[in-house]
Amino acid sequence: MKFPTNTLIFKRIAVLISLIIVSLILWNTYIFFQKFKTEERVKMESYGDATQELNTLNLEDLNKETSLLPLKIIQKNKNTPLILVSSTGKINGFKNLDSIKSLDPNYLKEQLEIMKKQNKPITINYLGQTDYIYYKDSDLLNKLTYYPLALILILLLFLAVIYLFYSSNKIAETNKLWTGMAKETAHQIGTPLSSLLGWIAILKMEKTDDTYIKEIEKDVVRLNTIANRFSKIGSTPKLKKENIVTVTKQAYDYLESRSSKQIVFYFNASDTEIITNLNLELFSWVIENLIKNAIDAMQKEGVLELKIENTLKKVKITVSDTGKGMPKKLFKQIFKPGFTTKKRGWGLGLSLSKRIVEDYHKGQIFVQKSEIDKGTIFEISLNKV
Repeated sequence: MKFPTNTLIFKRIAVLISLIIVSLILWNTYIFFQKFKTEERVKMESYGDATQELNTLNLEDLNKETSLLPLKIIQKNKNTPLILVSSTGKINGFKNLDSIKSLDPNYLKEQLEIMKKQNKPITINYLGQTDYIYYKDSDLLNKLTYYPLALILILLLFLAVIYLFYSSNKIAETNKLWTGMAKETAHQIGTPLSSLLGWIAILKMEKTDDTYIKEIEKDVVRLNTIANRFSKIGSTPKLKKENIVTVTKQAYDYLESRSSKQIVFYFNASDTEIITNLNLELFSWVIENLIKNAIDAMQKEGVLELKIENTLKKVKITVSDTGKGMPKKLFKQIFKPGFTTKKRGWGLGLSLSKRIVEDYHKGQIFVQKSEIDKGTIFEISLNKV
């Protein structure tokens, strides 16, 4: 049974606490909103009572002190927009609306419809007449409705930062692990390599057939190249001016001589010499990965073509096969670490190739074209010197 790690437990607790805090804030905001809305309703009812009282007073009463309180109540309302409507539906007045826009009757009608949807009208009766006060939520109340949304956005940003922080840490740890494994592999290969070199010396002394010795030496050189490649993972490689045609042809020839005779190989280059900045060992690794993928896709039978094209500013290398192909949705996924369509393998070949080409050589590698049961074309594009 697998138990969660301390880091995973901490992440879950942090997320749970964040959700609880936000839920409490949202609940308190809702309670405050309802309370504020109720208080605003009470103020508008007081406004309605004051309006009703003033409308029942005659001219003499308006000059008395008894009329001061209703006037003060009406004058204090400077924030809540309202419209006074008669029982017949006629607009008799308004307050706290845009004075210029209110000159347009259509604007007042639009505002009235909004008010009818937001709040119930306040009824006032005076001198046998009935009027209705419709009102809108104040600006403060409207801003309060958007506060929970802003809070949720802040929470999402907070969670995104946490996620990115732990993801970057996890990626860094994974990269460190792969780098350590690669360097250890290079170190482990070094021991049998030294032994093989000793055995080759003995075979030469025993006057063994030179053909056999040369083939063994090729494979020893190959193992040494592989060890050097793994030792360079995790460090910035040195680039030198090289003839990319020669480097690519060497990697191509090595795999062609060791592949099925049922695969037809073609090598085409527009020029015999194209100079660019390369790391020999790492770039030949990329070419080998693409050729191996092409061979696997064709299941040891088909046509493989490698072309090098010299353009004005760039050199383009394409590796095409007549294999099983792939759907377009996989064009980018195949370069992700761990992704593979094979039954065997760790899905690191194309991922490493992408890093070597794009991070180290500042070029591009991508699937140019692929069709199911027709084949695939990979392209590498590098800057020329």
